[in-house]
Amino acid sequence: MGKRDNRVAYMNPIAMARWRGPTQSTGPTIQDYLNRPRPTWEEVKKQLENKKKGSKALAEFEEKMNENWKKELEKSREKLLSGNESSSKKKEKKKKKKKKSCPRSSSSSSSISDSSSSSDSENEEKKQGKKRKKKKNHSYKSSERSTYESESESKESVKKKKKSKDETEKEKYIRSLSKKRKKTYPEDKPSSSESSSESDYEEEVQAKKKRRHEEQEKATEKAKKKKKKQRKKHSKKKKKSGSSHKSG
Repeated sequence: MGKRDNRVAYMNPIAMARWRGPTQSTGPTIQDYLNRPRPTWEEVKKQLENKKKGSKALAEFEEKMNENWKKELEKSREKLLSGNESSSKKKEKKKKKKKKSCPRSSSSSSSISDSSSSSDSENEEKKQGKKRKKKKNHSYKSSERSTYESESESKESVKKKKKSKDETEKEKYIRSLSKKRKKTYPEDKPSSSESSSESDYEEEVQAKKKRRHEEQEKATEKAKKKKKKQRKKHSKKKKKSGSSHKSG
């Protein structure tokens, strides 16, 4: 059994269209569009006039609507004004009735005095409350200031104590040096001994600083030397291990 031949022959579409011939168009052609019926100039003028008339009618309708709306607004305003006047008249009548109803007697005067006294007492209570709040705020602020001042005073006292300690140590050291000098050189003057003791103290402090600096440098140099020795040993071990692997 051989394979089936699924090949299709190539057909040129242009040649096929020519072979079929001209196609029959179903819709209107370009000539039909160009030969369509068109209105004359007089008909166009009539159409424009009709459009203008329609716009005039719309404007007249809008004017009528505006007039009606204005009339409705005026009516509503009149109603509101009359309602306000009637309410003001009613209030005046109520006030007159109240004045007539409340008699001019001692009971009325006592009630007025009670109300005034109660209002006065309320005002006094409010004033007292405000004063208390102010006092509390003032006391809180004063307490904060006192704490801040006490802290600052304590810091200053600590600084003063430190300064006094340093001064006492210097004086002790100077006295001890002056005593040693007197023992060794009894003919020297006291003023020169004091000045020399101060200079000796400063020289000793500088010498101590230099010694510390030298000791630190020595320690760093020793640490660097140790690290170099360790690196050399490690590199030698690596070389030995590499040579043993190659020989194996």
